[in-house]
Amino acid sequence: MAKGSVRKKGKKWYYRFYVEDQSGNLVQKEYAGTESKSETEKMLRKAMEDYESKKFIAKVDNITVAELLDIWAEEELKTGTLSNGTVENYLGTIRVIKKHPIADRKLKNVTSEHLQQFLDLLSFGGIFPDGKERKGYSKDYIRSFSAVLQQSFRFAVFPKQYITFNPMQYIKLHYKTEDVDLFSDDETEEGIQPISHKDYEKLIAYLEKENPQAILPIQISYYAGLRIGEVCGLTWQDINLDEQCLTIKRSIRYDGSKHKYIIGPTKRKKVRIVDFGDTLTEILKKARKEQLKNRMQYGELYHHNYYKEVTDKNRVYYEYYNLDGTQEVPNDYNELSFVCLRPDGCLELPSTLGTVCRTVAKRLDEFEGFHFHQLRHTYTSNLLANGAAPKDVQELLGHSDVSTTMNVYAHSTRKAKRESARLLDKVAGND
Repeated sequence: MAKGSVRKKGKKWYYRFYVEDQSGNLVQKEYAGTESKSETEKMLRKAMEDYESKKFIAKVDNITVAELLDIWAEEELKTGTLSNGTVENYLGTIRVIKKHPIADRKLKNVTSEHLQQFLDLLSFGGIFPDGKERKGYSKDYIRSFSAVLQQSFRFAVFPKQYITFNPMQYIKLHYKTEDVDLFSDDETEEGIQPISHKDYEKLIAYLEKENPQAILPIQISYYAGLRIGEVCGLTWQDINLDEQCLTIKRSIRYDGSKHKYIIGPTKRKKVRIVDFGDTLTEILKKARKEQLKNRMQYGELYHHNYYKEVTDKNRVYYEYYNLDGTQEVPNDYNELSFVCLRPDGCLELPSTLGTVCRTVAKRLDEFEGFHFHQLRHTYTSNLLANGAAPKDVQELLGHSDVSTTMNVYAHSTRKAKRESARLLDKVAGND
């Protein structure tokens, strides 16, 4: 049985125990617990039980692909060299791989053929190990699997020296081509279709009756083109109503492995400034007044929103919390004045907005397939259709390249394409 102990550093307790490394030597592992000694001791007992049952660090000759992935994640993904978003993406990919039989194969017995078959199954779809038939994954998702396997097997070669060569070096990624029904009567749709202003007003009217708290983030995205995580991460300090601009510097997402909401950087890790007009100015002024009114009505039951800085080895991230006025605020909590709030002061979270959008797609006529990101497409299409310079739109959206803006959005409406095509009538003198 592994030996373990707990110790206190600052306000937090830590637990540590000895495990056997690949050479058979005992090495000590230490992990952060909580501010409660008893809870930390429970975490220690659970960790030691897991270790004894799984023998997490196996002998070299018996290491499986799943164990390699765990070792690689533990040693390489927490060094601070990758963004938090990339780390979480890789960890999610690992969880999927470990559900496939290839994860149980001994590392020394895995061939390029095994890996090629696995990646082809993910690309083209088929009968999965659970007996269910599934479609193939997207190109971006496949690339995540390839990156995880490439890096972990390279890690197994050096510095670990578990194997002598990397079987992933012989892998070629194959992607499924889209099948087209040559005899279908249906018109094809290119990309995500924008929402007409009439439909937008219809959406707002529906939400006023069903989910009023979701209106403000939808309005902001419609008039400023923010992503769902960016809308939720917006604070009043980020908004300058006099200059009519807002600063986008953070985003909020749910971390499934930690079961917490995390405040992190934007998708491109860049701060950008988005200008807006009089319509959104009035919307924001009205929302601010309403929130101050709610705060007075709820009194001490009104919730306040906080973030907490957490350091995991060399990686820093920020957890989201909310407390009402009757609860004691820990010393390491820092308050944030979010814009998109529920009446009781709690943050309107991305998952809640996602649920609202799915409900809209099911219940509201002509909104089949609706999702929050469609508002961002609409914002872009409206700007481009009304003569905005593509370079300006790129900067407002925070795209890395103007080609992304044009390729994804510029041809998104049927109306715009028809008007462009009819320009030739003017050349021919038929207009």
